[in-house]
Amino acid sequence: MSLSHRRLAFLLALACVAGPLWAQSNSGPVVYRWVDKHGVVHFGDSVPPKYARERRELLNGQGVVIGHVDAEKTPAQLAAQARARARRQAQKQRDYFLLSTYASVKDIESLRDQRLSQLESQQTAAQQYVQSLQSRLASLEGRAQQYEPYNSRPDARPMPDELAQELVQTSSEVSLQDQSIQQRTEQEAQVRAQFQSDIERFEQLKAAPP
Repeated sequence: MSLSHRRLAFLLALACVAGPLWAQSNSGPVVYRWVDKHGVVHFGDSVPPKYARERRELLNGQGVVIGHVDAEKTPAQLAAQARARARRQAQKQRDYFLLSTYASVKDIESLRDQRLSQLESQQTAAQQYVQSLQSRLASLEGRAQQYEPYNSRPDARPMPDELAQELVQTSSEVSLQDQSIQQRTEQEAQVRAQFQSDIERFEQLKAAPP
């Protein structure tokens, strides 16, 4: 079948579906075309409700596609689009901050070193404090050996409440400070990673054409 014959057959098929709509303007959207879940192509002057969420095309009187209606987004797709917009907006704001705050990579490195120096000082102080707590804890545990339940002698006295309370508090403080040191170590790694990311992005922005 020649191209002209195939085109004529196509237009006749549309005419059977659309009926009098073909008499409308050639430039106007007179017929919808959509594909169902089985891959069957449909034509009509309106879309049945069960296909309302599907993507569909608009055809003019010549059978030419002149537009389309996108498929309705699912809640998951809408949420993904919102997250993508938020990421783009955050990146745009970050780019503006980098370009308006720093004049060179050295500026970024200087601020990075200041932040890391502060964290290292805090870490050193925390470690020294933990060492003093551990010394105190060892002393308290030595005293506790004289009392029940650490001392199994028949004449051992019950541990004084004050000593028991100090043991619990000091042990808890050691654990708390150990967690703080671990968190600060993780924070230091995050600071290094963030500044490295900022340096790489700053270089990209400076290398890009205006």
